[in-house]
Amino acid sequence: MTQPASLEARYRAGDLRALARAVTLAEAGLDAARPLLRAARAMTLNRGAGRAVVLGVTGSPGSGKSTLVDALIARLRARGQRVAVLAVDPSSPYSGGAILGDRIRMLRHHADSGVFVRSLASRGALGGLSARTMGVLALLEGAGQEDAGFDWVILETVGVGQSEVDVAAACDHTLLVLTPAGGDGVQAFKAGIMEIADVIAVNKADLPAADRTVRELMAAQGLGAHDEHTWFAPIRKTVASTGEGVDALIAAVEQHRAHLGEAGLQERREARAEFEVRSLVQERLQRRAREVSTGLYARVASGELDAEAAADELLRG
Repeated sequence: MTQPASLEARYRAGDLRALARAVTLAEAGLDAARPLLRAARAMTLNRGAGRAVVLGVTGSPGSGKSTLVDALIARLRARGQRVAVLAVDPSSPYSGGAILGDRIRMLRHHADSGVFVRSLASRGALGGLSARTMGVLALLEGAGQEDAGFDWVILETVGVGQSEVDVAAACDHTLLVLTPAGGDGVQAFKAGIMEIADVIAVNKADLPAADRTVRELMAAQGLGAHDEHTWFAPIRKTVASTGEGVDALIAAVEQHRAHLGEAGLQERREARAEFEVRSLVQERLQRRAREVSTGLYARVASGELDAEAAADELLRG
């Protein structure tokens, strides 16, 4: 009798159900995910120059990120490219699970085997990403057989405004989505979010103030220090609901990829690895802090121990 294939073997063969199971294990931080994560990274490295384009999509709430990602999926599929999407949602304060469920907006792709969409809870991460996001991204990047992996992996982050900058450390390219309403362009400059953008989309560009927002963004770009090697993020107007401007947006991301070259991409991947390790270290320290919190924090509150000494005790533990 033939033995059923292992989860790792099925994952390596491009089984989407195995990928979904692997993502669940990685999100939960279970030891069973480790061999799958090792397999994912080995498969990604074997693809070399054929690695997926890992694109982070960020922006303020209501800017139309999910609708724009849906439009990106449609255009990339029309080009015959396979797409994986990881939508990081706010967490329920009660269950800790994702509560927006951006997959609802992408239901038209549910029967397409060339599209994989998964929601992931932010679990209160201030930068918009949970500590497990990087492992899940690695699984998506490595998924599929040698010649049938995903061509694009899109990470859509929870819209939390000024603190949402972790995406730049998690992806090869960062797309910042803004809208003409509410002075988004000025606010993005004041918050420093423009510094992380490799490409900027002024979405809902059918609104009257779109051209003014583009001018504001271009003026803001000229204020920073730059030289002949500076990359000025291309600004593209889009109307996500109709797909207008999406082809130009994809072209701008590909232009940035060519600008980086293999050396630049490798630098970004090393930064991604550093971010992943730091995130896991931080998560483990926080877990330990919760485990010993009762006695340790009571000693700080009573004046028996100062906060610096308490932190040293946690780190030594």
